[in-house]
Amino acid sequence: MKRYVVLSFAVLLAPSLAAQQRDTVAPRGDSAEAGRLRAQIEDKFRGRVQEELKLSPDQVTKLRATQERYSGRRRTVMQQQLERRRALEDQMQPGIAANSDSVRKLMDGIQTGRADMLKIEQDQDREMAGYLSPVQRARYQQMRERFMQRVGELRMERRQGLGGGMGRGRMNAPRPRPRIGRRGI
Repeated sequence: MKRYVVLSFAVLLAPSLAAQQRDTVAPRGDSAEAGRLRAQIEDKFRGRVQEELKLSPDQVTKLRATQERYSGRRRTVMQQQLERRRALEDQMQPGIAANSDSVRKLMDGIQTGRADMLKIEQDQDREMAGYLSPVQRARYQQMRERFMQRVGELRMERRQGLGGGMGRGRMNAPRPRPRIGRRGI
């Protein structure tokens, strides 16, 4: 249980540090701290994966290399998607005429970003097929999906705790989904 509390706290804190750096003129230390927290979170996740999938030392080494190779690409695409969505929200403000050309380009970019994320997932899965069994790969995908859902829930809870974030009132913010099962990440 303690492991989950520490992991949840770290997952909750890392995005806030990254947001603080982005939204204000933050000292360089905040960026480094966010990076350290992200590394800690990734290490905890790798440990859980190693334990639950019963990976050999060789598989652990290969999986770590794969994760490192694809996580940078994934973060880049996710950041681009976030920027596109924010720009689209800016265009779609009530009472202000949106620029159709800008909206079209942003929508096209969002679709491209989705395709890029799918390609990253496919490439990573193809690489993992070389050293993980099909059952291990499927279990890894389940664990990663649950982990990402939990990160999203924590971010949503944090935004709601700060008044809804992104310019929305608390009443309009989506509600977090309840955790299912006892092993929420």
